[in-house]
Amino acid sequence: MIDIKGITKSFGSLQVLKGIDLHINKGEIVSIVGPSGAGKTTLLQIMGTLDKPDGGSIEFDGVNVSSLSTNKLSNFRNLHIGFVFQFHQLLPEFTALENIMIPAFIAGMGRSEAKQRAMELLEFMNLTERANHKPSELSGGEKQRVAVARALVNNPAVIMADEPSGSLDSKNKEELHQLFFQLRDNFGLTFVIVTHDEGLAAITDRTIHLKDGMIERETNATPTPQEQPITKENE
Repeated sequence: MIDIKGITKSFGSLQVLKGIDLHINKGEIVSIVGPSGAGKTTLLQIMGTLDKPDGGSIEFDGVNVSSLSTNKLSNFRNLHIGFVFQFHQLLPEFTALENIMIPAFIAGMGRSEAKQRAMELLEFMNLTERANHKPSELSGGEKQRVAVARALVNNPAVIMADEPSGSLDSKNKEELHQLFFQLRDNFGLTFVIVTHDEGLAAITDRTIHLKDGMIERETNATPTPQEQPITKENE
């Protein structure tokens, strides 16, 4: 699905990423964790084509996005990658429905089709009654679900999320995390999530641990007692 090879990135004399090799499988939910300054957000932004690496390559299903022109890269990003940020980044002057429709308009979708798609997503998020409310009239959890719907409007293959539950209370965090898995199961989406939330990282399929701009190690989700293989020790 996503192949990352030899990614490096520096800001002035500070080398933030020091040769990252990573493969993300289709339908996988992967978390990226590590201390502040480890390079998590920089890696996510490069994977999402929002920033360019100094060296290395990124391929999405065989498409080398590193070689695309600025316009082609922008179109690719709009159609194939959805983004969810910590503070939702909804435009305050537009309603929930209008915020969701904006990426569809950028992709060239007609107003009627974009509205229908946005309403379908609002229904999926149990937010139909909030369609005409502006962000200031929504709760934190509602804003983030609208942001997720906006990320989904163009039917992307991948969702890149940067601390998506960082500003939510415990109840809304849990609901958002469950939503990600529901979306993966229903639509086959791939998720790459930068997080400090240990609870979220523990349930993702795979966790990438970054330290000082390098992958320190990878861990898989711990199976529940029902999922653990039967051995002589736990028979």
